[in-house]
Amino acid sequence: MKMNLPNKITIFRIIIAVIMIVLLLIPWYDLGIKFPEYYLNGQIINLKYIIAGILFLIGSVTDFIDGYIARSRDMVTDFGKVADAIADKILVNGLLIILAYDRLIPVLIPVVIITRDIVVDSCKMLSGSKGKVVAASKLGKLKTICMMTGITLLLFGNFPFAYLNFPLDTILILLATILSIISGCQYYYNIRLYLFPKVDKN
Repeated sequence: MKMNLPNKITIFRIIIAVIMIVLLLIPWYDLGIKFPEYYLNGQIINLKYIIAGILFLIGSVTDFIDGYIARSRDMVTDFGKVADAIADKILVNGLLIILAYDRLIPVLIPVVIITRDIVVDSCKMLSGSKGKVVAASKLGKLKTICMMTGITLLLFGNFPFAYLNFPLDTILILLATILSIISGCQYYYNIRLYLFPKVDKN
């Protein structure tokens, strides 16, 4: 199968996401490899998080680029839709789990985000099987922007806001979590009639 440009960019994002996850999962210290650490306003930042931040930033930018190209050039494909969803889950949800394991964010955040995604994706499959498609809401898009920006700041030690003692990274991630709940409820509300159609008793 010959892939178009957006699909190639999506595959590239999956590769970037996997490399980022592997980078953070490997017990480098046990292998005798120690990444340099830097001090930022009293906070220690490991180089591996900076590298992960760069990879995450690249992945986030390509997420916008492949979607824009696919829509503007009418190059949306079924493969692209599936691959894009996989890339997003690895890039964001996989990273959230690791950040929670490293105690950089509360465990509740990935639990809420992943649970919301499972519910929404299940609703999408059910409605899609009935030929009904509901577009993503503005709240959902805002959630994505807040989450990606917040994670990027977190991986870079909340630079430059750390010097102002302003936890913008934490605020954005928490805001994204709240928006994910609200947008999830909104999506269910918009699609409820497709999932549970009224039965005509006559």
